Amino acid sequence: MEALVVRRLGDPTLPPGAEASPFAVVSGDHTVPELSSPTAVRVRVAATSLNFATFLQVQGKYQERPPLPFVPGSDYAGVVDAVGPGVRGFRPGDRVCSLTGLGSFADFIVVEEKQLFLVPDGCELVAAGALPVAFGTSHLALVHRAQLKAGQVLLVLGAAGGVGVSAVQIGKVCGAIVIAVARGVEKLQYLKSIGADLVIDSSKDNVVDSAKSFLKARGLKGVDVLYDPVGGKLTQDSLKLLNWGAHILVIGFASGDVPVIRANIALLKNWTIHGLYWGSYLTHHPRVLIDSLNELLSWLSKGLITVQISHRYRLAESHLAFAALRDRKVVGKVMIVMRSSAKSRL
Repeated sequence: MEALVVRRLGDPTLPPGAEASPFAVVSGDHTVPELSSPTAVRVRVAATSLNFATFLQVQGKYQERPPLPFVPGSDYAGVVDAVGPGVRGFRPGDRVCSLTGLGSFADFIVVEEKQLFLVPDGCELVAAGALPVAFGTSHLALVHRAQLKAGQVLLVLGAAGGVGVSAVQIGKVCGAIVIAVARGVEKLQYLKSIGADLVIDSSKDNVVDSAKSFLKARGLKGVDVLYDPVGGKLTQDSLKLLNWGAHILVIGFASGDVPVIRANIALLKNWTIHGLYWGSYLTHHPRVLIDSLNELLSWLSKGLITVQISHRYRLAESHLAFAALRDRKVVGKVMIVMRSSAKSRL
């Protein structure tokens, strides 16, 4: 089988096999993994998602650093290839999706039955593979943590990225008024097309002034929920828009700058600051995460949400996928589509 193997930490935008590349040459010589327990399932991977966390992981900058060599992991979807004798919920041919810390950047992966989710009929496999991390993060943040309600104002920073696009859509499903901040005409047009009530180009417009003008015209006082995967100056500016009692969702720091939110201001304004490390729910509150993903898959099958696939690459082109993410050319998700996917109904 083919697999993308990280042999050393480094720049993931360098072609696999190049002298300074972190990746070994992509070849089909890797052994297909065997079932590891009676309740194990082997999945033929159709597609796996490239997230910013994967970018950091290959560089050794993520909070979890696996020993070398390793095959990166993320959310993925595929078709059940084989099951252990104790598996009751799946059989070969079932379409499934899941998430993993390691191993999905390969043609096959072996996981425990309890880690898998059945992909509903009518859902594209590549879309299902893009769903868990991005949409799961936004669903837990907005629905479970901030408890976003109809009529509230949601401000989404970095709105054209994977988590940003999902936050805009989930905000609209919840009935919120959504202000989306991104860069570039194409991205703003897409965000308008998925329901954003106001789009602001942060490369040209003053975010605070634009948002205040919109809120005043609507007779609204300010922002109730701030969804922030960016950090830096944009976060600091956005704090000026928040209502008393607002919720701040700390999702990530794509800008590379971790902002400071002064505790005395949070006290005076009764702000609630939520740090959200989505993957840790698997350890601490797995039932919450499972229920969240099942609801999202239901929404996907009903057409309440859609997954925007911005770029698709093969394993051997993974450096191009990482470069697209680095250069902010992405509107939605970047997916790695496996060679074996031609045999699957995507």
